[in-house]
Amino acid sequence: MHIGWFTQIEDFQRIIKMAEFRHIVRIADTDLKGEKTILYAMKKIKGVDVMYANMALSVAGVDKTRKTGELMDSEIKKIEDALKNPDKYNVPNWLINRRKDYETGDDKHLLGADLDFEKDSDLKRMKKNKSYKGLRHQWGLTVRGQRTKSNFRKNKGKGLGVKRKK
Repeated sequence: MHIGWFTQIEDFQRIIKMAEFRHIVRIADTDLKGEKTILYAMKKIKGVDVMYANMALSVAGVDKTRKTGELMDSEIKKIEDALKNPDKYNVPNWLINRRKDYETGDDKHLLGADLDFEKDSDLKRMKKNKSYKGLRHQWGLTVRGQRTKSNFRKNKGKGLGVKRKK
């Protein structure tokens, strides 16, 4: 039987792959699980959904079905570049999460803490200007025209039960 050394080589290659496997991969300042496929692991990055992750992986030339822990450093850098600079790769405008920015008027895609900061500053600006949306946010009411007669009750869950004597 000459099969023995083939299995030894395959075992050796498997051991090398296991040594290179990382359980936590850091992309765009977010820790991703190495066991998940890269397409769905990228959903954990704030500001990235499946469509945007799919675009970034296609632009970077990375297979979407690969495990996150198997990625090389060069592939991770390509993915980060595609995530942070979508205009460099002619990404369609409808895929970007911040079109016509208030201060600059540019189209850009925000990730992580930048997204939180911009959202917070938008809310503060609307409240300061006393726009309709800003006032609704300030009062804790619905902003987008939902009915409030039966839903969104203020005191829901705050009711007190019967108190016993001590």
